[in-house]
Amino acid sequence: MQGSPAPNEHETVGAYALGILDDAEATAFEAHLATCEWCAQQLDELAGMEPMMAALADLPGTGTPAIAESLTAKPGARLSEKLVDEVAERRASKRRRNFYLVGTAAALIIGGPFAAVATTGGVGGDGDDGGRRTEATQQAASPAESAFAAMPDRVTATDPGTQVSATVALEKKAWGTETVLELKNLKGPQKCSLIAVGKNGERETLTSWTVPDWGYGIPGATTEKAKKPLYVHGGAAFEPNQISHFEVMTFDGKRLVEVDA
Repeated sequence: MQGSPAPNEHETVGAYALGILDDAEATAFEAHLATCEWCAQQLDELAGMEPMMAALADLPGTGTPAIAESLTAKPGARLSEKLVDEVAERRASKRRRNFYLVGTAAALIIGGPFAAVATTGGVGGDGDDGGRRTEATQQAASPAESAFAAMPDRVTATDPGTQVSATVALEKKAWGTETVLELKNLKGPQKCSLIAVGKNGERETLTSWTVPDWGYGIPGATTEKAKKPLYVHGGAAFEPNQISHFEVMTFDGKRLVEVDA
């Protein structure tokens, strides 16, 4: 589709007065202006008219007689009509260009995390997943999972009876101990808590959560959400050296796994 024909130098005087030309267009018009008395005269008449012409361009149709009559410097009827049309077109063009740029920037910002996750989502070597995208490729790592990966101090255990595997990452803080729990082979539905047991025998609940029907970190699961381990943040008033061990308990009092600190 072809765009509107470019205006000639004489018709560009209105756009120049309004300051809506780009650098290249403004430079070209200034070269023309130096040798054109008619444009110089029109430019003098249009001085200070930017707010009025901008208002005319933003109104439906071709403007209102009330605004036109209020102008102290009035160009001819034909020139006025051309100026309003030109301003409206150029302002609309600027809005379209700005909308495109903003949309492109937003797509890049939003697409960044997804693209990073997609590279580790398990698609084929040629990058073709047959048009299917799993939850793992659609979601970035959770804050808890990211924190878990950044913590170097970890303790792990697997209960021989329940087969639930737990890894507790911990970090000393001024207020106590920050923890992130990773759980695997945790079946649902049930409600659970992470409890820190101090060397003095005190017990402190660090966090609690609900396990959905599909569970977390289930070996051989058919869905990504069931294969993915659970990561939960927690915090204890204990300092790390005051903790004896951690327990993952159900709300009905069953211990799923115990991890020495």
